[in-house]
Amino acid sequence: MALYLIGDVQGCNDALQRLLDEISFSPSRDTLYLLGDLVNRGPDSAGVLRRLMGYGAAVQCVLGNHDLHLLAIAYGVRQSNRKDTLSGILEAPDRPAMLDWLRGQRMAILENVAGHEVLMVHAGVLPAWTASKTIALASEVESVLRSDAPGDFLHQMYGDEPTFWSDTLTGAARLRVIVNALTRLRFCAADGRMEFATKEGAGAAPAGYTTWFDAPARQTANVTVAFGHWSTLGWLGRSDVLALDTGCVWGGALSAVRLGEAGAHPQHKLFQVKCKQAQVPGS
Repeated sequence: MALYLIGDVQGCNDALQRLLDEISFSPSRDTLYLLGDLVNRGPDSAGVLRRLMGYGAAVQCVLGNHDLHLLAIAYGVRQSNRKDTLSGILEAPDRPAMLDWLRGQRMAILENVAGHEVLMVHAGVLPAWTASKTIALASEVESVLRSDAPGDFLHQMYGDEPTFWSDTLTGAARLRVIVNALTRLRFCAADGRMEFATKEGAGAAPAGYTTWFDAPARQTANVTVAFGHWSTLGWLGRSDVLALDTGCVWGGALSAVRLGEAGAHPQHKLFQVKCKQAQVPGS
């Protein structure tokens, strides 16, 4: 049995198939963890969702900003924009099944791999959050997404404020901070204030900010945090960080990591397939 992490697919179903062939994936034997942004910008988002749904319990996913964007459009909260490639889902006869499956996915996943914890999110984790706190906060968002009225939450989800976490936050503001950290975060200040305007690589940190994973006193430094979202950062493999958005939809590669099975700091193996998309990089 092998455990694989896969970065942002963004509707690149052909690349996903080639990557699964490359790792000789078997749903009866292996488990896939996808790190969000399953859909959008690529040519076949519906194909990606149908493929993943077909693998049943062998696939677990966290939701990214593009996945939440799809749900917001589907519930009438947002309008599609010219860069979206979601009509294959929104106009499909099996649209309800795909959207229900997507709503049932996670915002964060914590797994123990050979005695070492791996925390999976789409974008980042605030410095003050431990791994267990991250999972607890993620579950608050998961609950409202799976409720009978997810549109109420999706309508209030958008916006940059508040830019910082406080345990006293309640209601829409609380959920917005959780979503923004888990699906949009790249840079933050030492006190956890988030910055969303900068989308370049790690060297472009604005004054007073750093990459979220290099923030002082980060409470998840004792686990490995795996994430996607940041195509301009690219592949990064450290004992405490695995960054897996390698820009498939922008003409880069689609990446998978096989998680190591032994040792205090398991050795992970990287697999990549080149992608055919060639768009201007974006979030």
